[in-house]
Amino acid sequence: MILRENFAVLDKKLKEHEGGRTSNRLFYLSIPPNIFIDAVKCASLSASSGNGWTRVIVEKPFGRDSESSAALTKSLKQYLTEDQIFRIDHYLGKELVENLSVLRFSNLIFEPLWSRQYIRNVQLIFSEDFGTEGRGGYFDHFGIIRDIMQNHLLQILALFAMETPLSLDAEDIRNEKVKVLRSMRPLRLEDVVIGQYKSHTRGGVTYPAYIDDKTVPNDSLTPTFAAAALFIDNARWDGVPFLMKAGKALHNKGAEIRVQFRHVPGNLYNRNFGTDLDRATNELVIRVQPDEAIYLKINNKVPGLGMKLDRSNLNLHYAARYSKEIPDAYERLLLDAIEGERRLFIRSDELDAAWSLFTPVLKELEEKKIIPEYYPYGSRGPVGAHYLAARHNVRWGDLGTDIDQ
Repeated sequence: MILRENFAVLDKKLKEHEGGRTSNRLFYLSIPPNIFIDAVKCASLSASSGNGWTRVIVEKPFGRDSESSAALTKSLKQYLTEDQIFRIDHYLGKELVENLSVLRFSNLIFEPLWSRQYIRNVQLIFSEDFGTEGRGGYFDHFGIIRDIMQNHLLQILALFAMETPLSLDAEDIRNEKVKVLRSMRPLRLEDVVIGQYKSHTRGGVTYPAYIDDKTVPNDSLTPTFAAAALFIDNARWDGVPFLMKAGKALHNKGAEIRVQFRHVPGNLYNRNFGTDLDRATNELVIRVQPDEAIYLKINNKVPGLGMKLDRSNLNLHYAARYSKEIPDAYERLLLDAIEGERRLFIRSDELDAAWSLFTPVLKELEEKKIIPEYYPYGSRGPVGAHYLAARHNVRWGDLGTDIDQ
């Protein structure tokens, strides 16, 4: 009741400021999930615009499984229509993520290659070089799969893998993303590896374990790292592994999409690469952050009289090519919400499909109390992630010693 009275006071102050003009109101809810519904109810009943639109931006988490997410959606729709709800995932506002569909659909050289016929695997990689740093209480309730994989990485996967939409209209794009999510093979426990960082001393500095965080229980099994192999059972992507990994307290910070193409059949130059044919594989890398870039790894001849081959990058480095500052993802998304542009926001059926994929394996991990593989703070993560990739004949692209940096 007090909350509703506060919103009534807010409404009065806004009306004074609006002075009878046509007014639109956008509420941004970056608040604990347990008060989402109360805030939405009060905003809707006591502080909606009388002569313009009212919209609400909702920050994740959108529940922690299929059931809680569905309950949240149902409760929100008691007070708002779907068109008023803007579920924000700031990764969809990243410049390089938005450029993904431009790269694919406006360049003839890429679209014909975007299928199982030419692509061997796709990797979606997220890493942070720091731990929970005192916010472990929140994180421990959700873990890395819910925090990063079920939303950020899965949304990027859907954008990457979708069929050509009818138009750039929000509903046409979101329709195609939902088709991808509904085509995904159920995720099995054996296709998931989880880890948790442990204390490590390097250079005379001791870095804490996850459970050293005072806001985390001493016996916590919450994963701070996860890797998963996913498959899309449709004509375009049948058999192509989509590998995801996300982790905290790793050796570097970054987010990237890596597209590894198939080996050249009957390659005349195989002998120049020796037995490691992966060294000769073309790879498209879209580095979302930091130091945004798109580069394509190709093979070329080193100048000289001999026949020595080298691997080089065709590189679009954003800082070198564009002097303009790249807008923050939230700037773009907040502007889109004001303009009513929904293509970078998550629709309720998208959310349902995403949770349907991850909820069964999350429940299995928690019910069976699966112990995470421990990895040192500042390392490259659990060894199990490499075994998972190897089972699908994949080598993680971000761990190479080549020309990435």
